[in-house]
Amino acid sequence: MGDPMDDRYSSKLSPAVDYAAGAFLFLVALLTLLGNMLVLITAFKRRSQIKPAELLSVNLALTDLGAALSMYPMAIAASWSHGWVGGPPACRYYGMMGFLFGVASIATLTAMAGVRFIVCLSVQSPKEKLSLRGVWVLVACTWLYGLLWALLPLLGWGRYGPEPFGTSCSLAWGDLGDASGAFVFVMFSLVLVLPAAVIIACYSGLVLRLHRAYKTVHSRRLPSVIKTQRKLVLIAVLVSAGFLGSWAPYAAVSLWSVLQATPVPPSLALLPCLLAKSSTVVNPLVYYLFSHTFRRAVRNLPWTCWPADTLGGAEASPRTPPQEQNRGAERLELHSRADTEPAQADIHAYMHT
Repeated sequence: MGDPMDDRYSSKLSPAVDYAAGAFLFLVALLTLLGNMLVLITAFKRRSQIKPAELLSVNLALTDLGAALSMYPMAIAASWSHGWVGGPPACRYYGMMGFLFGVASIATLTAMAGVRFIVCLSVQSPKEKLSLRGVWVLVACTWLYGLLWALLPLLGWGRYGPEPFGTSCSLAWGDLGDASGAFVFVMFSLVLVLPAAVIIACYSGLVLRLHRAYKTVHSRRLPSVIKTQRKLVLIAVLVSAGFLGSWAPYAAVSLWSVLQATPVPPSLALLPCLLAKSSTVVNPLVYYLFSHTFRRAVRNLPWTCWPADTLGGAEASPRTPPQEQNRGAERLELHSRADTEPAQADIHAYMHT
């Protein structure tokens, strides 16, 4: 455990609650590793076909994996030991990793919203507007932004410390020093409020624009395009809403710690912290529930036990010869293009006038 003379690193919860919290974090860690590894594996298998904007989804999976690997084992050990393990140095490391991956995640979600808005509403072609190099620059910026905020408490603006319940570490909200008011205001504005506003504005504008386009275009083939576009927007919105919703209660409790003289009860501080950590599961879960393409890619992995023909006509029967599978896929692709491209061209022409 931490320094036996420092009661801050001792658990303020009952052993039963600590064991339950550790079990919950263990489950979250397993689901995070499994889900996000599947995202990375499926992206790697189709790396020759991946679009520049999809690299942001890969980057989001990397931030989730980073949090699970660098933080969750320490949190689980602390819960099951009924006290923080490693003392102040480990606490500072844990808080820094949480800040780094958390800020990098919300920066990635903000970039995803902006890219989707620009690509769909730009006058130019998406290929001309969004290059592979441009996306790599965005990815680098998300990590640099997260690293900047993670280092600030180590450089004297803010500080890391144990949570009120004693088995986790983060920013020491109740003991941030003389400049606590300025730090909290700037941090919440630039790390939470501004990114959330950009995400909401981008997706609201995109939904409104697409709605106007769909109402104006008249085509009997349009419904299939509408369904595809709505699902893409739905997936992006759910991923963003899941992350923001997971972190909002933690942000509220943290503000309470800063603004109120009375300390936050340990049991009340625990629940938002666990909810925030569960945000790393949202990304792959939403993909699996709402993306037929991702489910098909996962079920077609060689080590899975799901038969490919359970997904319907998009997959070939295991007994179908490879030549027939290829010809069937070509026919399906040609049919899909013939069915959707005219309506997509009409929508593109309307939206870019």
